[in-house]
This record gives sequence, C-alpha cells and structure tokens, in this order.
Amino acid sequence: MPRNINVERTAKDIGHVEIVERKGTGHPDSICDGVAEEVSIALCKEYIKECGSILHHNTDKVLLNAGESEAGYGHGRIIKPIHMVLSGNATYKTKDFEINVPHIAIKAAKEHMKSVLRFLDVETDVTFDSRIVRGSVDLVDIFARKGKKSSNDTSFGCGYAPFSTIEQKVLKIEKHLNSPEFKKKVPACGEDIKVMGLRDGNKFKVTIASAIIGKYVSGLSEYKEVIAKIREDAHKTIGDGDTEIFVNTGDNYEAGQVYLTAIGTSAEAGDPGSVGRGNRVNGLIAPFRPMSLEAAAGKNPVTHIGKIYNVASFYFAKQIVEKFPQVKNCEIYLLSQIGQPVDHPKIADIRLKVDDNGSDFEQLKKQVHDLVDYNLENISDITKMIIDKKLTTY
Repeated sequence: MPRNINVERTAKDIGHVEIVERKGTGHPDSICDGVAEEVSIALCKEYIKECGSILHHNTDKVLLNAGESEAGYGHGRIIKPIHMVLSGNATYKTKDFEINVPHIAIKAAKEHMKSVLRFLDVETDVTFDSRIVRGSVDLVDIFARKGKKSSNDTSFGCGYAPFSTIEQKVLKIEKHLNSPEFKKKVPACGEDIKVMGLRDGNKFKVTIASAIIGKYVSGLSEYKEVIAKIREDAHKTIGDGDTEIFVNTGDNYEAGQVYLTAIGTSAEAGDPGSVGRGNRVNGLIAPFRPMSLEAAAGKNPVTHIGKIYNVASFYFAKQIVEKFPQVKNCEIYLLSQIGQPVDHPKIADIRLKVDDNGSDFEQLKKQVHDLVDYNLENISDITKMIIDKKLTTY
C-alpha cells in the first residue's frame, strides 16, 4: 500500500525575532526526562534479553519533589532528601517469565542521577518510589499484534532542520558548561544550567542561569570570578565575541543574594520537576519553530507515536538537508491513526524552503518523497537508535 507523503515548497522563514531555550541536564525537569528515558531503555534491554522483543511499557510519568538544603560560601548540605516518584505502566509478567520492574526502574533512576549530578549521594540525598503499574489491556493488545506494529494513538510528531544560529549557540553553550572538561576547570559550576537565547534581527543575546556550588567559593569575590569564567567560556565555545552573554542576572550583590547550592541543582531546595516540561526531542524549546507538546521521554519506542514520530521527524529532516544542499529549511509533520501501522502515517507532510539556483523542484520532490518513504519502511531503525542512545528525546 503506497504511503500518503506530501512534499511541497514553502517560502516560510523565521522572522525578525527568535527565542530559544535549553534546560540543562541538572535542571529538575531534565532530571525527570532523563530518569524516565533511562527506565524505558533499561526495560527495553531486559525485555529483549528475556524474550527477544520489547514488551509494552510507558514510564513517562516521573515526578521530582524537591528536597531542602542549606548552602553558603564554603559549605552546603542536604537537609531533606529529594523525592523521586516513578510512574507509568509496564509488562511485569508473561506466561514464560517475570520481570522485576521496580528493581530495574529504581536502579536505572539511580544510575542516571549519579551520572548528571556529581555531588549527589543517591543513597542519602534522594529517595525513590516506584509506582509503575501493569499496562492497560487495550494498549497491550495493540502492542502485541503480529506483523508491523500499530500506532497506540491518533497523534502527531513534527521536526525541522537545520538548527538556526541562535539554536546552535544555546545548545553548544549548555553542552560545554555541563561537559566534564569544564567541570574540571570550574568545579563550582553546578549542573542545573538554563540557557535562554534571543535573536533580535542580527543581534544575539544569551542569558545563563547556573547553580553555583557553595563549598567551592569562599566569598563574593570568588563567586564573581566563577561567573566571569562561565561567561568567558560561553563566548569561547560559540567562537563569537559579539553575542551578549549574561550570567545569573537574578543575583543582588549588594544584598548578598546569589545563586548558591549544596550539590548544584535547584531540585535540592524547593524546585520540583516533571517529565515533558522541558526540552523537546531536539534538546531545545523553540516556540518559533514546529513543536509538539508531547512528553516523549519514557514512552515506549515501538508503538508510542508521541515519541517515535517526533524523534523520526527531526531525524528525517536532518537527513534531507544534509543530502540535498539546495534545501535551506525542512519541516516535517507526521500524523498517525490509532491501530494503523506505525510505518504508514495518515499523512507525512514535508515542507521545503529551496534555493532556486537552477534546481529542478519536481526532481527534488521525488527524491525527498523516496527518502521519506524508505525511512518510514524502516521505521524500526528509529527504535534501535533510541535504545542505543544515538537519538535523544530531551
């Protein structure tokens, strides 16, 4: 059966103003996204190991209830632990085997939190509560049907490529500031980093909010030095001295109010988090671009359209702009229908902004159609890349 793929030309471009945000790996919302995704991946691997295929699950309901801490110059400690609730549904048992879902989920959650928060003690600074239940009968049935997997919902995904200049700047800055290299250079910089970018015509401005770890700064003078280093390295990593960069603009030095933490995250003291409130699957929050509100992290990577189609849309768009240089901007929209095969969307709509330098659009249209058709035929590759962490969801 032929796929319903529409390829069209668009003159649409980003306007005079562009706003882009990224919540770093130690932000409470990103922690929840990361935990949800790692639990799903751990279950996928266990299901494959035990029965040869991924079984139904969705572990995308994670809530972080903030703890309490005290922090000051030269010190910091957790007073009340962060509380992490793992929720969703999963397959616990088949006729051939049983899976200890709570054990796998909590282990994965601990490992993720240890990996993103250097100074978190997962045995004392955070408590875990697994409330993952058995999957609903109807969705388990859809998942288990033989042949090509069917969509679990009537939903959509969307994506685009390439990233704009301000999107690239925001992404590069957060990834650098949260890199092991920078943490070694400036250990006082915590993992809870939020980067907000603004393009106003040809002018770029970036505002960074970074938790600072109290035990690494002896006083206000040293705190200011850390802020200066963060600003300096942010400039260096984007190779641009013209972009205005602001760091911790909420500080009030005269009043002695600065962003000090015990372990480098606002989750330690009053700032809760949950899945889906942060970055989209491309790692950014970009309201001037095609964007789904779907919480992709933690959803199963086989039948859950909210995950697969959003990840696939960005992946397909990236392939198109890399393969066809005349395509200056690509937007993709994929719509599913519950119960229908995942590889046969109700519509795959591809919109291209093309450089007209003698290019034959009809030929390009056919080539793009064929590439998307091939990718949809092999949509299971997206599942594998998600499990292998070659494609991200937050």
